[in-house]
Amino acid sequence: MGREGIWLKGDFHLHSRHSSDSSHNPVEKIIGFAEAHGFDYLAITDHDVHVAGDVAGHTWADPAYRSEKLLLFYGAELTAPRGHANILSAEPYNHQRVFDHRNARDWDLLTLKRDLGIHWSANHPVTSNHYGFSFDIADSIEIWNTSVWPKNAANVRVWDNMLLSGRMIGARGGSDAHHGLPEDPADATPWTPEATANYVGTPTTWVFAAERTKTAILAALCAGRACICANPYNPRVALVADADGDGTMEMMMGDNAPATGRPVQFEIRLSEGGIAGAAYQAHIIKNRQPFATVAIDPQTRIARFSDIPAQDATSYYRVEIDGPQAIYADIPYSMAQSAQKVALSNPLYFNYDPDF
Repeated sequence: MGREGIWLKGDFHLHSRHSSDSSHNPVEKIIGFAEAHGFDYLAITDHDVHVAGDVAGHTWADPAYRSEKLLLFYGAELTAPRGHANILSAEPYNHQRVFDHRNARDWDLLTLKRDLGIHWSANHPVTSNHYGFSFDIADSIEIWNTSVWPKNAANVRVWDNMLLSGRMIGARGGSDAHHGLPEDPADATPWTPEATANYVGTPTTWVFAAERTKTAILAALCAGRACICANPYNPRVALVADADGDGTMEMMMGDNAPATGRPVQFEIRLSEGGIAGAAYQAHIIKNRQPFATVAIDPQTRIARFSDIPAQDATSYYRVEIDGPQAIYADIPYSMAQSAQKVALSNPLYFNYDPDF
C-alpha cells in the first residue's frame, strides 16, 4: 500500500458547558486536554435543542473555541424527536436550517445536507436517544460510543446490517463525554466520576487523510479510511489486501475491488503504541459473520489470512482486535470499561456498487 497520506487522531463527539446536560466542562478544558495528549482534531458537538438551533451564537461564539494545535470542526449534535445525529463541517455552516428542518422528510433532509455541504453522521444507533433517520442520509456511523465497549454490540450489529445490504458507510467512534473534573472537589456532582472513565479519546478515531486538513479528514471518514481504538495509546489497526495477486498490498480500508475468483491475501497490521510483546488477537468478520481468529505476531505486529470473495455477490471483511488495554493515565477507569476490545477496522469491499 504505497498511497500517500497521514494518520490523524481525534474525537468526533464531545459536549462542553454549552450543552445543558454537561458539568464542569468548559471549552478551554476540553481543548487543553486534547492538545496535551497530542490529538490532531476535535469536534465539540453540543446539543442544539436547548438553544433552539443557535449553536453559532453559543459554542462557536465561545472565545475559547480556538486552537493553534488542533483542527477544530464546526458541528453540533442534532437533537430531534427521531433521534440524534452529529453534523460536522470544516467551516461554519447554517446549523439553524438543519435544526428548523429536523422533523422534515428524509429526502428533504438529504437535499438540505447536500445544499449545505455538511457531513451527516449517525449517532449511537441503538440507545434511548437512537438514530431514527434514514441511513441513506448518513455519511458515517458511530459504532463505538463512550469507553464502555460491551454496550456497543448492538451499534456494531446495525452497521453490519447496513454493510450487508450493500451500503458502504464509514464507521467512527465518539466519547460523547459530557463531564469534566471540577477545580474544587467540593463542587463535584453525581456525574463527576464519569470524567475519570470517559473523556476525550475514549474511544479515539484515527483517519488516514490525504493531508492535514479538516476537509481531508471528513473525506477520509466518509470513504472508510479509518479505524477506532479504545484510547489514543493503543495500537491502531490497518487492514490491507492484495486483490490482484501481484504481491503488493494495494487495498486499504474503504477500498472496493472486483472479485476475480482467485484467492486474496489479507494482512492485519498494528501500529506503534500499546504494550510491547502483548498477545493481541484479530477477529475477522466477513459479511456479518465470524470468519476466523488469528494471533498477531508480537514481534512484527502482523497477521495474515486469505479467502476467495464470491464473484457473483458482494463481500466485505473487517477486523476487531482484542488484548490488554494500554494505560490512559489521565482517564484511569476507562481501560476497564473497554474490556478487551483494543481496536476495530473499517472494511475492505468486493463487488460493491459505489453509486448505491
